Amino acid sequence: MAVCAKRLGKLVISARLLQNSHVHNERFLSTSLCLRTSGNDSEPPKFVPPSKPIITDKTQPVASLRKFLSPEFIPPRQRTDPLKFFMERKDMIRRRKTVDIPEFYVGSILAVNMADSNAGEKINRFVGICIQRGGKGLGATFILRNIINNQGVEICYELYSPRIQKIEVLKLEKRLDDNLMYLRDALPEYSTVDTEMKPVPISPLGEVPVNKIKVKMRPKPWSKRWERPKFNIQGIRFDLSLTPEQMEDAQKWAQPWLEYDMLKEYDTSKLEEELLTEVQQETSK
Repeated sequence: MAVCAKRLGKLVISARLLQNSHVHNERFLSTSLCLRTSGNDSEPPKFVPPSKPIITDKTQPVASLRKFLSPEFIPPRQRTDPLKFFMERKDMIRRRKTVDIPEFYVGSILAVNMADSNAGEKINRFVGICIQRGGKGLGATFILRNIINNQGVEICYELYSPRIQKIEVLKLEKRLDDNLMYLRDALPEYSTVDTEMKPVPISPLGEVPVNKIKVKMRPKPWSKRWERPKFNIQGIRFDLSLTPEQMEDAQKWAQPWLEYDMLKEYDTSKLEEELLTEVQQETSK
């Protein structure tokens, strides 16, 4: 029995020695492989810089994707020389390549930078609401109005004047009327615009929002009889300023036959499409 126990002890010791030698050989092989692989990659890995973050300035206006043709491109219906308007369109497009003239309507709030030799910084900046657009061709104009120091201030700009350096749309919107000259007779709060106003973002694809506000007027007399039907004013609260008898008296001046006057206005849809494609092709060159 003693002899068997000694033999079993020797077998256990030999098995342990074999196991230790096997583990040592595995460690040696792994370290040698690591050294070989590190020896092959003599050059360090190249540094790959991270991608630059994309920073978008949401305060900048987005280019409009709507089909918009400025109204001064449409010539009036009268005996005019087509060559004159063709030459004017060339000059207007050339000017638009120099200065960005954005899309705006009567009722939009604009900021205009204009060269002024009498100003301190040689630049005069005026912020106001557009109350009128007029003129055709190079003679197109627009009027901005604002209340400054409790005083109404209006400036009439020539749209294609070389003195205009920048036209910025702070708030793009329409009104119920195409002419807001009645704001001269309205309360000052409807013409007051903050001079430090920041641009209001708007979708370049959707429809232009319509501001359906109706203003309150000062007591009479007004600069014009806005209640008469020929003006067709929709943005005034006449019920707060006039009596029913005065409104009934104003209806006596109605001219219902003008509704059937086919020569008063003419369809310019085809002409607008032709002019729009011409302007887009010329500006893209």
